Amino acid sequence: MQSRLRLLALALILGLVITNVSSAERRRKHRRRTTTEAPFQPEVMNLLKEEDTSKEKLVAKMDDQDSNSESGEHDNSNEPKDGVLRMDPCLDKHCGAGRVCRVNDLGAAECVCIEVCDEEKDPRRKVCTNYNETFGSDCEVYQARCFCDSGDSRCRGPDYQHVHIEYYGECRQMPMCKEEDMMDFPRRMRDWLFNIMRDMADRQELPTHFLKMQREAETNLTLRWTNAAIWKWCDLDGHPHDRAVSRHELFPIRAPLMALEHCIAPFLDGCDENNDHKINLVEWGKCLQLDEDDLDDKCDELEEAGH
Repeated sequence: MQSRLRLLALALILGLVITNVSSAERRRKHRRRTTTEAPFQPEVMNLLKEEDTSKEKLVAKMDDQDSNSESGEHDNSNEPKDGVLRMDPCLDKHCGAGRVCRVNDLGAAECVCIEVCDEEKDPRRKVCTNYNETFGSDCEVYQARCFCDSGDSRCRGPDYQHVHIEYYGECRQMPMCKEEDMMDFPRRMRDWLFNIMRDMADRQELPTHFLKMQREAETNLTLRWTNAAIWKWCDLDGHPHDRAVSRHELFPIRAPLMALEHCIAPFLDGCDENNDHKINLVEWGKCLQLDEDDLDDKCDELEEAGH
């Protein structure tokens, strides 16, 4: 009996010891967890504070915007002072070669001479003028003429009011046009104009209002040369349409033919009978040896048909 009591007492003592040890172990683990987690708490709190601050700022900004909207205030620094959006006057302003559009102090569009032409590096961009003078680019030729037309002090001389491009490239010695070549040149020119007109029609590059003239020329030999001549004359008469082709408006047919047809320059010069630097339809017809009665100024009619 006594031995049983001793065993029971021993068991109770062991139980108490184990319980105390477990409690102490739990307290140590709790202290370790607390020590490990503590450094992260300030960072988390800082993030929470920053988020709260950002929200407060955002709410305050939205409140300010709502307040401004209600009071009718807004940022109009990019708008005109009077609140009216205006179209650029230069959009409807046409300036000829060598000129650019500029809005003056009164707000009106005006054409002024190009101040500086871009420097061309390619020697093929050089041009030769009717004064047998090489310019760095076509822009420089148009600029020189503009200076004289506008009375600018930079005008090189009165002759440069009529300077125009003869051909691309540096000036070179051209073969003389023989008399027999000049006599046959009007016929060759008529053929060339008709062939160009037909080729453009075949490539569908001829404007619609000229196609009727081309079809008539194909079927009617009487109209073969006159229609081609009228087409090219109307085509060359650029802005403004003044019923006359100026020397510089002849550039599209003069420049590409100069290297191949050395008679083109004296031929076109001879078309200007009164030497006013313009070629009217009658002069154009005589130059091509066409009957004046067969020539009909259809430019207005053709232009209206194209719109």
